[in-house]
Amino acid sequence: MGLLLAGRLICMTTPSISRYPVPKLEELPEDIRARILEVQEKAGFVPNVFLALAHRPEEWRAFFAYHDALMLKTGGLSKAEREMIVVATSGANDCLYCIVAHGAILRVYAKNPLIADQVATNYRKADISPRQSAMLEFALKVAKDSAGIVDSDFAALRAHAFSDEDIWDIGAIAAFFALSNRMANMISMRPNDEFFTMGRAPKA
Repeated sequence: MGLLLAGRLICMTTPSISRYPVPKLEELPEDIRARILEVQEKAGFVPNVFLALAHRPEEWRAFFAYHDALMLKTGGLSKAEREMIVVATSGANDCLYCIVAHGAILRVYAKNPLIADQVATNYRKADISPRQSAMLEFALKVAKDSAGIVDSDFAALRAHAFSDEDIWDIGAIAAFFALSNRMANMISMRPNDEFFTMGRAPKA
């Protein structure tokens, strides 16, 4: 939450963003401050996750480095499919922040105002392809029952032309956001109001 004035982000934090103290922008290391300004420039606002997790700068760096490695890479999964995994597993983990924030990103990437609500509630009834349904079935198993994963789970994905590297990506995204879900729930991280309306109206 903040305003960009004369090229500087002026943070206006509220107690509801996190149970933990949210540092002021000027208190943060330069690399973190620069990334936050970059995000605000692109999105028009600062997602609360960037501010709330800055409570611990070293962990912030590690978190976003792994996030970027998983979510910004090229490969067999589209950006929308990566976000589908986040939304479906966050729904299973009851993470309000990630459902709302990544649901917004999914709507934008998929150019579909309905998809995020469907996937978050019950991916089996969502308007997605059989291939994407198989992807989410595996992701949910990683998120909720990783000890139960067997070779046949891999075979089911290979039948839909997912490579072993794609399967790693599916599992890694589900596992990473299981951590994110638990951290967001623990600190009671609040979604930005802006996320709720993003991508709701289809573009002409």
